[in-house]
Amino acid sequence: MTTVSVVTLAKGRADHLANVVRGLSRQTQPPVELIVAVMQDELYVLPNAPFPIRQMSVTADALPLAAARNAAARAASGELLVFLDMDCIPTPGLIADYAGFASEIDALLMGEVMYLPGGATAGDWDYEGFAAVAEKHSDRRGPPPRGWEACSDYRCFWSLNFAMRRATFLSVGGFDERYSGYGGEDTDFGKTLDMAGVPIAWIKGGLAYHQYHPHHMPPVHHVDSVVRNAQLFEAKWGYRTMGHWLHAFRLMGLIDDAPGRPIRILRRPDAHDLALTGQQSHQPYANTARVLRQLAAAAAAATPRDSVAA
Repeated sequence: MTTVSVVTLAKGRADHLANVVRGLSRQTQPPVELIVAVMQDELYVLPNAPFPIRQMSVTADALPLAAARNAAARAASGELLVFLDMDCIPTPGLIADYAGFASEIDALLMGEVMYLPGGATAGDWDYEGFAAVAEKHSDRRGPPPRGWEACSDYRCFWSLNFAMRRATFLSVGGFDERYSGYGGEDTDFGKTLDMAGVPIAWIKGGLAYHQYHPHHMPPVHHVDSVVRNAQLFEAKWGYRTMGHWLHAFRLMGLIDDAPGRPIRILRRPDAHDLALTGQQSHQPYANTARVLRQLAAAAAAATPRDSVAA
């Protein structure tokens, strides 16, 4: 049987990480270990589990997401790495699903994710309750009807729930640790795999439930790192990534991202920007597409008045 190490990154939200441990404790195929890359000064007090839990400190001034994933992967002992964000509760078959598909294809495997509204994990939660209230993200495609299906667009890769053979992950060098803070490292890793000829695939299964937490999308609270990482991606690959976020930032008047020049941050996000992009507790996820529609409508409504004034 394929040995599986689960890797997660953690900062704050101790209740979310505890729920991940509880979900992993219910697996039909248990992991050989859970490795937690802790991006804060204090380690966590976690529930007992029928597998070893190893916490390792990976801290930096900005969120070291790429470096933390690499460090945890290097420390892992399993033949297969399952990367699961600390807000994703695995369903009982998640590890077995990934192990089964990894025996068929050497690829980056992307499992399913469903989103929970606020309050769904309160008390003694169960998967039936999750299934009744969870929603699919409208900006993400669904899994194939069965089996696995190759993904031809590396930009679809999202690191919150995926798996790879450890040897393959290490052979491509892992995530580029020059990315710091939020944004860009996933797309860069997907591009790296694409250039290396490593397939990216959707699978039917590997389901995790994403726990609610307040968020902003587009991530105006991370405008500095998004801008920095977009320019790093451009220097490396010849074009910018995170174009939909940059477009939204431009419409909001936060940046000037004219082609051929460095991106300039024009102002800091204010209360209006945060209210526009913020996720409410009744919304299972924040949505860039929704914000872009509102910004486009506001711009269209303002055009006639501007023309008359001119």
